[in-house]
Amino acid sequence: MRIDAHQHYWTMQRTDYGWITEELPVLYRDYLPEHLEDHLRKHNIDGTIVVQAAPTIEETEYILALADRSDSILGIVGWLDLFESHHREQFERFKEHPKFVGFRIMIQDMPDASVILEPAFVEALRGYAELDVPVDLLVKADQLEVLCELLDAVPGLRGVIDHIGKPPIARQALEPWAALIERAAGHSNIYCKLSGMVTEAEHDSWTTEQFQPYIEHVLRVFGSERILFGTDWPVCLLAASYDEVVDVLEAALPAEWGGQERAKLYGENARTFYKLR
Repeated sequence: MRIDAHQHYWTMQRTDYGWITEELPVLYRDYLPEHLEDHLRKHNIDGTIVVQAAPTIEETEYILALADRSDSILGIVGWLDLFESHHREQFERFKEHPKFVGFRIMIQDMPDASVILEPAFVEALRGYAELDVPVDLLVKADQLEVLCELLDAVPGLRGVIDHIGKPPIARQALEPWAALIERAAGHSNIYCKLSGMVTEAEHDSWTTEQFQPYIEHVLRVFGSERILFGTDWPVCLLAASYDEVVDVLEAALPAEWGGQERAKLYGENARTFYKLR
């Protein structure tokens, strides 16, 4: 089974996508399952993991409702506020849905990422680690140090780092991103999504070769068992088409890889991580 393990749907009728404005005309429109069908068919992708794009319970409810109507949606990664006292009740409600597979922590949007090291947050996350709940981790390169401290505090967390931790591809800088990603990979339950890379490059002038060292490093430290393919569609459209996102990754894969490694990257690892039914 081939899976795009990271993409989004939204409609401008909703009001909780504050980051999608008219200044981003490519994104300021509806993106729904029918708009992705041709891309999935062209690349022989059987289904996708839809990830929340707004920090609201209501948006998670919205994409869960979309999942009820779309066979191509294999799983929903929702949103929970672990600082809110009722997050566990919300989780219990969400997990009743057969396609709810986990939630995402949006560290990227936190002015001070160190708040995730506060005792109450750590304790809440330990509770989900004990339940073996898949958790997406949206983090920027300059927040990876704090993320590694969190992983040390919650060593059993079943987590996946979105967008390879958003390294500064536009500047072609590897450190300290490379060392910190390797440190995170030292936790055996942590995976990494090869997604969201094109938007970290210069949107109008990137070259395929610029992504090579970042992808090679991720493959080296996570291995073929803990990497997931994702397009970050439609956000990727700021810099590249769906086809181009696929091509960027394909160009960087080791020549010696066979069908087994590719099957893991393009679907089997996603099935394992999200425990898809």
